[in-house]
Amino acid sequence: MRVNVSGCTLELLQGDIVEQTVDAIVNAANSELAGGAGVDGAIHIAAGPAIMNDTKTKHADGCPAGSAVESVAGLLSAKHVFHAVGPVWRGGREGEPELLSSAYRKCLQLAVDHDCSSVAFPAISAGAYGYPLDLAANVALKTCIDFQKWHKQPRDVRFILFSEGVFGAFARSLETLVEIK
Repeated sequence: MRVNVSGCTLELLQGDIVEQTVDAIVNAANSELAGGAGVDGAIHIAAGPAIMNDTKTKHADGCPAGSAVESVAGLLSAKHVFHAVGPVWRGGREGEPELLSSAYRKCLQLAVDHDCSSVAFPAISAGAYGYPLDLAANVALKTCIDFQKWHKQPRDVRFILFSEGVFGAFARSLETLVEIK
C-alpha cells in the first residue's frame, strides 16, 4: 500500500527489514543500544559486528526513550542504521505517545541530516515493549505524514512490517489518515 504525501511516498510492505535497499534502516533499539531480540536482533545479525562496535564508540551512554542515534550499517545494503528507542507501554499515561512520536521524528531528522532519500521503519515499540498495535500505527504514520508534509522529505518512507497482523493494523490506520486512491 502506497500513498503520496506532498510529492513523497509513504509505503507499507510486509517483509523483512534487513532485505530493504534504502539509504537508512531504522532499528527498534533498547536504550543501552546493546542488541536484543526481534527486529533489533535481526538487524545486528545481518549487519555483523560493525554496528555494535560503532554504537559503543559513538554512543557509549546509550540513547534515551524518544530519541534516536546513527551508526554505520555494516553488511546491510543501507548506508546508515538509525537506532530508535521507543517507550515501553505503561497504559498511555506516562507520555508514551509523545515519546513514540519523538523517536520517529528523530529518525526522520537523522535521514534529512545524513542526506537519506529513503528510510525503512519497523513498528517501533509494538513488539516486546507492549505498545498496542493500533495506537502505535496511528502515532507512527501520523508523525511520518506530518514530517513529510512539512519538510517534503525523505522522498521514500517505508514501513516494513513483519506479519500480516501488523501490516493489517498499519493499513487500517493509514486508510483513516489519508485518502487512498
